[in-house]
Amino acid sequence: MPSKSVIAVCHALLAQDLTIAFAESATTGRLIYDFTSVPECGQVVKGSIVCYDRSVKESLLNIPAEVIDQYSAESPEVTQLLAEGVKKLIPADVIVAVTGLASEGGSEGPEKPVGTMFVHGYVKDKAWKTHLQFEGTPDEIVAQTIDAVGTILLEELGSGS
Repeated sequence: MPSKSVIAVCHALLAQDLTIAFAESATTGRLIYDFTSVPECGQVVKGSIVCYDRSVKESLLNIPAEVIDQYSAESPEVTQLLAEGVKKLIPADVIVAVTGLASEGGSEGPEKPVGTMFVHGYVKDKAWKTHLQFEGTPDEIVAQTIDAVGTILLEELGSGS
């Protein structure tokens, strides 16, 4: 079941007649799943590209290999490029891109431990970004990330409390 913040964002998108699209790495498709689980929100969801593997980031979203090599696939720099790439592929009013480390096996280290998540988005042409840190299982980290994205979007859409 979607979080309260996701439900509220869906209602705000519907009320403002806005559409949304996603580029998902660490959230592995759960963002679009949660958003499309809200009744009537299918009207505002345009799509999502799940780009978990580096090759998809490079080939489909045109992220230069050099950028991934320099910053890692889980970085603010790559997340911004994912948002820009999905914006070109799936025109929508709201864009959200997420990368991060929900489990071991990526670019984790002392300064970027497991639980580090990067989000970059657009509401129309206004960019926003954040760096989040969570603890828990991979599922818990992804769920916390999605809830945080909902909260941020509410603020960005002017619907926050």
